[in-house]
Amino acid sequence: MIRKLFWVGIGVGVGVLAARKVGSVKQNFGRDGLNRSVGRLADALAYSADAFRDGMHGRETELRAALGLDQPPAGGPSHRG
Repeated sequence: MIRKLFWVGIGVGVGVLAARKVGSVKQNFGRDGLNRSVGRLADALAYSADAFRDGMHGRETELRAALGLDQPPAGGPSHRG
């Protein structure tokens, strides 16, 4: 008797988990789910691009300082024409 109740409980638990998973998959493949997924992807791409630009700007600043490109020329103002 206890074995049967145990297996019925396992079956009910698996059934509930399967029903919840099917429900979430159905929700994700609907129009709203697709919009959410695309929105998340766009946000992730924008965040990555911003992080890349920040890193690129920081590295350029380091390189310009190391090469002395941001300092005025040592001989005074020069006239380039």
